[in-house]
Amino acid sequence: RLLGVTWVILKDKPADVMRKPSSVDQANCNLKYSINVHILFACFRIWESPLLSAAKENDVPAIQKLLASHTCDLQERGAVGETALHVAALYNSLEAAQLLMDTAPELVNEAMTSELYTGETALHIAVVNKNLNLVKALLEKGADINGPRATGYVFRHRSDNLIYFGEHVLSFAACAGNEAIVQLLIEHGANIRVQDSLGNTVLHILVLQPNKASACQMYNLFLCYNKEDKELGDLDSIPNNEGLTPFKLAGVEGNTVMFQHLMQRRKHILWTWGPLTSTLYDLTEIDSWGDDQSLLELIVTSKKREARRILDLTPVNELVSLKWNKYGRPYFCILALFYVLYMICFTMCCVYRPLKKRNCNKTHERDNTIYIQKLLQESYLTPQDDLRLVGELITVIGALVILILEIPDIFRVGITKYFGQTILGGPFHVIIITYACMILVTMVMRLTSTNGEVVPMSFALVLGWCNVMYFARGFQMLGPFTIMIQKMIFGDLLRFCWLMAVVILGFASAFYIIFQTEDPDELGHFYDYPMALFSTFELFLTIIDGPANYEVDLPFMYGVTYSAFAVIATLLMLNLLIAMMGDTHWRVAHERDELWRAQVVATTVMLERKLPRCLWPRSGIRGREYGLGDQWYLRYVPRDHNPGLHSEMSSSFAIISAKLLSRGSLVNSEDNLLQNCLLAPPSRCISAQLYFLLCWDNRKPPP
Repeated sequence: RLLGVTWVILKDKPADVMRKPSSVDQANCNLKYSINVHILFACFRIWESPLLSAAKENDVPAIQKLLASHTCDLQERGAVGETALHVAALYNSLEAAQLLMDTAPELVNEAMTSELYTGETALHIAVVNKNLNLVKALLEKGADINGPRATGYVFRHRSDNLIYFGEHVLSFAACAGNEAIVQLLIEHGANIRVQDSLGNTVLHILVLQPNKASACQMYNLFLCYNKEDKELGDLDSIPNNEGLTPFKLAGVEGNTVMFQHLMQRRKHILWTWGPLTSTLYDLTEIDSWGDDQSLLELIVTSKKREARRILDLTPVNELVSLKWNKYGRPYFCILALFYVLYMICFTMCCVYRPLKKRNCNKTHERDNTIYIQKLLQESYLTPQDDLRLVGELITVIGALVILILEIPDIFRVGITKYFGQTILGGPFHVIIITYACMILVTMVMRLTSTNGEVVPMSFALVLGWCNVMYFARGFQMLGPFTIMIQKMIFGDLLRFCWLMAVVILGFASAFYIIFQTEDPDELGHFYDYPMALFSTFELFLTIIDGPANYEVDLPFMYGVTYSAFAVIATLLMLNLLIAMMGDTHWRVAHERDELWRAQVVATTVMLERKLPRCLWPRSGIRGREYGLGDQWYLRYVPRDHNPGLHSEMSSSFAIISAKLLSRGSLVNSEDNLLQNCLLAPPSRCISAQLYFLLCWDNRKPPP
């Protein structure tokens, strides 16, 4: 039967599915093909039902004969809950569909009942097939446009699904890309603001479609209809259940085509002079200043690599550069300096911790301790102790500040994202929080005079100084290397440690058994099992050579076992680790610039969120200065490296400024313009001269 099903599928594919789609409608044909294949695989019993088979073949006489029979059931359904009208719509059997609708109008709004295609009506299928005549016929028969919702498993937004059309008929038509059908549905009362179970409007769904060109065209069409209902608000400002507007969703998904298309709709051109254009870009939803779910933060927390491509696009790239160069880099360097000084203070407190001579006798010949920890009442008596106390207070206060700053972000971002994403510095957050906890544990042990404070103190020293690597992300040359280290430790090295543990456990047990009968004074590397494990670990890392005392006879099995261990551990596994790390380095090196930009964005957003507003003013220009409302904009003039153009501008400026100065009296606006140009720094001289020439040419004062 499976072979028969395959033959029927290949034989009965519609012509528009069998042909290879063009580049324009590639995505739509793939989506349509997936629906057809799913239904064909599930409905292998179509030919077993005369009514469904006749609807498939568009055999009107056969349908008429069946309808004349009293045994014909018009409500008969196939294997996936489809009626004869669904089958007719699937195979574009227009005449058969019209006959079925005339005979049984109740079939028009009947939905499929299987788990795969729950809620799908004939109108859903007709709009995907772009059958305009059938859509008109269904609407004339009273097909419901806004009510039916295709919620079956096939239509859900999942990573393993090939299609996501939303749930409503209008979103199905929009994804199919037929403007005539979309306009027809809207004219018949389709609600363009309707949302599916995920809160996605038709604009959200268009952002998620693979056919970018068609999606952009349909997006413009829906915004045109939105202008007629301005009192209800903007259609593109409706968020889904995750709080994402279509614009933010395009950034999170890394849809660069749709993102650039939407940015073109949000920009305002101030002036154009030759090849140069001054443009204002709306920063709404992009800037992280005052927005807890800005596009910048969404990009750096996204798991999709494609999302980081948005950071290369205008105006995101320019906004990040402005924030980082003006505020982010200086504050980050100051923070790094303070942290290094803080760690030096903590280190000095540890080096000069309160110790005293041990008075009691040794209880074991291997005991080598000569100093012990002082009690609390003995630790702060001298001026040197008071100085150390100041450093210890600074250390404890710093640990508390670290926890106060870190814990709210854990709840805001989520544990998985906060600790799991290397762009956000996930492992470094684990390090710094563990460090702060170790400081507090050390403080408690000091206050209670508990022995063993050296354990949390030593952990804190290692973790605190390792966290200095976090500040390497502020430098383009060093930033990607921290990501390489993280990926190697938590990827390559973690997997390698499991293999290493198995090898060490096996060979250490073998070495212990071999030397169990030998004199430990002559061959003491494996005299007990813990020592055997540690010695084997040292052998694995080639820290020590194979233990051999040639003055005594070695067991024969030692030579055999050690030879096998040397081949497996040194030649095979260590070189395997080197190869794995080399592959990781190669992969990270190919995206180092992209990773560094993402690190810069994450660091900038972090600093902007934690610093007071007085230290970090908002970037950009208020729209009121240009009559554009309360939104904030970023003015961008692409740099032109044409020396001829710059020379021409400088010459024109020199001629006009000489005329103005020779005139003796200047209008206020002219005086201000000229002063701005003459006093402009070298980095802004060209821009100032260009603006002067434009205002002079237009004979109007600057805004």
